[in-house]
Amino acid sequence: MDVVELIARIVFALLFLEYGSMHLRQRQGMIAYAKSFNAPFPEVSVPVSGVMMLSGGLMIATGIWPDVGALLIIAFVLPAGFVGHKYWAETDWGMRAAQKAQFWKNIAIIGGALYIFATAVNAGDDMPLTLVGPLFG
Repeated sequence: MDVVELIARIVFALLFLEYGSMHLRQRQGMIAYAKSFNAPFPEVSVPVSGVMMLSGGLMIATGIWPDVGALLIIAFVLPAGFVGHKYWAETDWGMRAAQKAQFWKNIAIIGGALYIFATAVNAGDDMPLTLVGPLFG
């Protein structure tokens, strides 16, 4: 089961590695996108969120403080859901449905990150296939 846990961490992290790198590689486009929904301070929040996603994803995948990585993901995903996916403010049915799906995806991701956090803390130094193990475990 140790390998399954490692694969699960890597699969979970892939989303954040992809989008974190996109926030940094395509920063101007992401800033323009963030401005389109009135994200606060997009010139700062886009690269900072990119670093949070990359760092959190790498920490979870490699097992270097995966608990801290999970908290970084939560710290990004929670406000991103409420700022970037305000489905309740959409008047167009299609946009409302799309944003609602994205919002609830973020909520589900938070659940997964909380599970990773709790698993890491509960396992402590016995967490399988990690490079360093959890900080809080």
